[in-house]
Amino acid sequence: MGILNKILTAFRGGATEVGQSIVDANSTRIFEQEIRDAEKHLTKAKRELTDVMAKEMQASREIDRLKRAIAEHEGYATQALEKGNETLALEVAEKIAQLDQELAEQQSANDSFSAHAIRLKELVRKTERQLADYQRQLSMVKTTESVQKATATITDSFASSNSKLLNAKDSLERIKARQQQFDDRLKASETLAEENSDKSLQSKLAEAGIGEQKSNANAVLERLKARK
Repeated sequence: MGILNKILTAFRGGATEVGQSIVDANSTRIFEQEIRDAEKHLTKAKRELTDVMAKEMQASREIDRLKRAIAEHEGYATQALEKGNETLALEVAEKIAQLDQELAEQQSANDSFSAHAIRLKELVRKTERQLADYQRQLSMVKTTESVQKATATITDSFASSNSKLLNAKDSLERIKARQQQFDDRLKASETLAEENSDKSLQSKLAEAGIGEQKSNANAVLERLKARK
């Protein structure tokens, strides 16, 4: 029984490790989905905040109506008393008492809506700031992952002797060698052609001081002096 428990414990431990590895492998995707979920909740909260603010405005309008009704009926009661009709004045007073009760209830509801709206507005602002920060963090995380993947690819390429980069370098060296060989052969061919031409012979004679020599300024000057 003890061995079975240990096996089950080991299995649970392995399952936990597998679960953690899955979470780690998909952490960016999970983080992005959590942001989307939070945005959905924020949208819902804004709709609820709108409802609360609408109810607050309705309660405020009802308060104004009740206050006008109370003032109106207080005027009626005063007129009834002035005319000595206390029975009518009492009836109006009962109506005023009823309106006072409704006013108190509406005022309480309005205060509750107002306080709730203030709390919701603050929560919405905090959530929006937090989500904006998470969006920035997500962008940086994605960029970092892309850079790390590119760096890993380059590192793997240089580390492998059969990598594409090394193969490309080898191909480049072969191309350069072949082009250099072509240039050398072209220069050798030109040199050989010059050696076998009359131009080459004339150059050799000129170097030896044989044949027609090109005049220069000094030679012309010496010739002029000799004429004198």
